[in-house]
Amino acid sequence: MDASAPAKTILFGEHAVVYGYPGIATPISSLRARAATRPETMGSGLRIVLQDMQEQSIRLRENPEHPLAIAAQLLLDSVSAPEPDWTITVTSDIPIASGLGSGAAVTTALMRALASALGASLANEHLNEMVYAVEKIHHGTPSGIDNTVIVFEKPLYFRRGTVMESIQVGKPITLLIGDTGVSASTRVAVSDVRQLFNSQVSATTQRLEEIGSLVERSRQLLQVGAVIKLGQCMIQNHQLLQWLTVSSPELDRLVDAAVTAGALGAKLSGGGRGGNMIALVQPDSVQSVREALLSAGAVHVFQTKVETC
Repeated sequence: MDASAPAKTILFGEHAVVYGYPGIATPISSLRARAATRPETMGSGLRIVLQDMQEQSIRLRENPEHPLAIAAQLLLDSVSAPEPDWTITVTSDIPIASGLGSGAAVTTALMRALASALGASLANEHLNEMVYAVEKIHHGTPSGIDNTVIVFEKPLYFRRGTVMESIQVGKPITLLIGDTGVSASTRVAVSDVRQLFNSQVSATTQRLEEIGSLVERSRQLLQVGAVIKLGQCMIQNHQLLQWLTVSSPELDRLVDAAVTAGALGAKLSGGGRGGNMIALVQPDSVQSVREALLSAGAVHVFQTKVETC
C-alpha cells in the first residue's frame, strides 16, 4: 500500500507568532514524502528503508528509540496490531532541514501507509495527534503547525494557545519556493529576535504588531482571492522581517529578483537567515520568475498551487 504527505510553508507571520501574534501556513502539495509497503518473509519483522536519506534501514526490534520506529509502534498500538513482517520504503522530494516540514511529512506518510496496509481506518484527527507526538521527539516543544498543515493538507490560520482554523481560499494562488541552499538555525534566529526585543522593546513591538495586522489582512485577502493586494502584503512582511534581522543577503537577492521579474510579491519563509523564500506569481509569469530566481542564486525552485476548498 502507498501513501503520501505534502511539505508546508509559512505564508505570513513567522517570528511574530512567538510573541502571540497570528500566522498563516499552507501545504506544498507538489513536494511530497511517500511510503510504500511490501510483505517480507515470516518472522522478519518490520523494517523501514529510507531512500536517498542519511539512514538507510531501521528495524523496529533493533532500533526502537528511532523516531520513525516510535511512529510505527504508535500506529500499531493505536489499532492493536502486532508487528507485521513488512518493509516500508520511504522516499521524499522535500529538502531536509529546510523549514518545509520534511520530518512531519515523512512521519505522516509512514503512518498512513502502515494503517492502509493493515486495513485500519485512521482519522486525520487521530493521525495528527500521533504525528505531533513524534514531532516532540524532534523539536522538544513544537508549535503543532507543521503536523496540522501536513496531515489535513489545508491552509491554516494559527495563533499560539488557540485552535488552528482552516482558511477557505477564494481563488487559487500559485507560489514559487526558492531555496537559497544556505542552512540556518531557527533557534538562533529566534534568540536574536528576542535579544532585539529586549533591547528595543517599543520599536520591536511596533514591528511585531504590524506583522500581526498584515496576517489578519492577508487572511481576508486569501478568502476573497485578492491576489494583487496579497502580494503587496508579502513585500511589507518581508521588509518587517528584514528589520527584525532575520533575512540575509541571499534571501534579499531572491526576493528582489522575483519582484523585478514580475512576481506580485515575495518574502522569506520560516526561520530566515537562509532556507527558503516564497513568491506569489501569476500563471503567465511563472517561467520568468523561476529563471530570475535561478539566476539570482536559488539552488532549487519549486512550484505549488494553493487551491480553493
